[in-house]
Amino acid sequence: MAATRKSQGGRDGVRMTDDSLRVRQLTHYQFSWTAGEGGENGIWTLQLVLDEGAWEEVLTVSAEDADNLQDVLTNTSKVFYDIDRRVLMFGVTKAGD
Repeated sequence: MAATRKSQGGRDGVRMTDDSLRVRQLTHYQFSWTAGEGGENGIWTLQLVLDEGAWEEVLTVSAEDADNLQDVLTNTSKVFYDIDRRVLMFGVTKAGD
């Protein structure tokens, strides 16, 4: 269990652990390409380093997705990743801006 209830001085509190954080900030990324065998297409992967290495995720992506993601990642200052849903979220905008 990632978050647990704990009594401290008569109060219930929630203790958070690294595994309880389900949305993390992308701090580094690396694209890799592995050659296919016998004339098969190669495989693109995108390694996500989240929260300065607190969590890592490797995604298999198509060549077209790799190209599009490279463009978006290059032009977006803040990117977040939802671990459970496996969703990249680009940019943060304050409501009303």
